[in-house]
Amino acid sequence: MLAASLILLVLLALLFTGLPIFAGLTLVGGGLLIFEQGNLGSISAVIFGEINQYLLVAIPLFAFMAHIMIRGKVMDDLYDAAYTFTRHLPGGLAVATILACTIFAAISGSSVATALTIGAVAIPQMLRYGYEPRIAYGAVAAGGTLGILIPPSGPMILYGVTTDASIGRLFMAGVVPGILMALVFSMWVAWRCSRVSAHIQTEPRATLKEMGAAVRKSFWAFVLPVFVLGGMYAGVFTATEAAAAGAWLAVGIAFFIYRSIGWSDIWGAAREACALSAMLFMILAGATVFSHVLTRLRIPQEIVEGIIALDVSATGFILIMMGLVLILGMFLESIAIILVTMPVILPALLHLGIDPVWYGVLLVINLEIALITPPVGMNLFTIKAITQASMGPIMRGAIPYVLLMAAVLLVILYVPSVAMWLPRTMMQ
Repeated sequence: MLAASLILLVLLALLFTGLPIFAGLTLVGGGLLIFEQGNLGSISAVIFGEINQYLLVAIPLFAFMAHIMIRGKVMDDLYDAAYTFTRHLPGGLAVATILACTIFAAISGSSVATALTIGAVAIPQMLRYGYEPRIAYGAVAAGGTLGILIPPSGPMILYGVTTDASIGRLFMAGVVPGILMALVFSMWVAWRCSRVSAHIQTEPRATLKEMGAAVRKSFWAFVLPVFVLGGMYAGVFTATEAAAAGAWLAVGIAFFIYRSIGWSDIWGAAREACALSAMLFMILAGATVFSHVLTRLRIPQEIVEGIIALDVSATGFILIMMGLVLILGMFLESIAIILVTMPVILPALLHLGIDPVWYGVLLVINLEIALITPPVGMNLFTIKAITQASMGPIMRGAIPYVLLMAAVLLVILYVPSVAMWLPRTMMQ
């Protein structure tokens, strides 16, 4: 346990200096390997064996799908449709923002992309309609976090590869908690806006004709996530096949139906997807080196033995880990937390009989909290970049959602079926 603590402290110290994640993981892992055996051995073969996986093809394909939909302006219709259905409610524009984030999360797989894409449209609109700035900022910050919980999710794919958990089951396990989170956010913001309704402009309830027109206009924005998730749930696609099919459908929607992109946009989306994937694969390569040397040093086995000696329960262990992840999330990026912690604690999870899929959902919700907590809350900085506002109002707007997410986390911890019901019913 002492050796594991020292290794993690050295790694965290390096990452806190601003060193790239992949470099920190590789330096610590490589240095320990040289210390342990005098050379790097066959580390290249170890890295290749981890990277050369069919499952990882899903990452660039899902990223490409998201970039095509963003460039194709499909999201504008999605936001308009959400507002048509909610404009008569207290805080209807804020509720529409959260609904649009929820649906876009099922396309993008990225929280920052969700906050940036929806926020660029929603925040100016909410401010124009008289919303307090912190209400507008909080709705986008919190809604954006859904990008890594509602599938497809980049962090969930890396978690699945790291733990050898089924990515399809992970995706399905994130659906109900994601919808629950969106519902809780919407109820909160509607209640909050009802308290200051005198300052907010509202519009009359949409007629059935207006609702029908909005649905027709945004139809294809809804079709894509239903097609991808429904195909996986029904057993028609694996996660990787769903990514490929979704990418083709996204191109078809933007190129042939919306006619809003050209060949240069397709090439640009492909380049952006490749750049993102290359970054993630470099981090995964560094994590592979780190994990390999931990195994050689028997660090995971020592941790399991320490847990056995402490006689801690599964729930107690999860609560300890959630507290640790919450602290790490204030300083480190979510992917770094997954790849640093999981090789160390996975044997302990299995020893305690904790389902890795269930733990993955708990971990991702905790990482969502990290996205809106300073000092390294990426969604907070995204909103600052959009609005040029000071961090004070942005953080005050996000604080209530931190508490709401913590409440949902506890619900899923003590009622696992909230997350696990859908994976248990899916076709394999």
